[in-house]
Amino acid sequence: MQRIIALIILLIPGIIAVYGIKLMRDMVFNIAHPLIPSLTLQFIIGLLFFLIGLWFVAGFIFHRDRKRNNVQKRFQKREK
Repeated sequence: MQRIIALIILLIPGIIAVYGIKLMRDMVFNIAHPLIPSLTLQFIIGLLFFLIGLWFVAGFIFHRDRKRNNVQKRFQKREK
């Protein structure tokens, strides 16, 4: 059950990142989204969605690898 919850937690930011890529691609091909007034704003929103989704997924993977000691020495937790 925990693995399914973790998968769902990772899917939501992944979907947000994919939607961000779609918004940026639509701006390049001059396709305006009906709720966003300008193409420049559409690109900025898409970039933010992409970066937020990527940041969350990368942070999750980094945290998991750090717990398992699968990272380089400089990223390992320091013992107090």
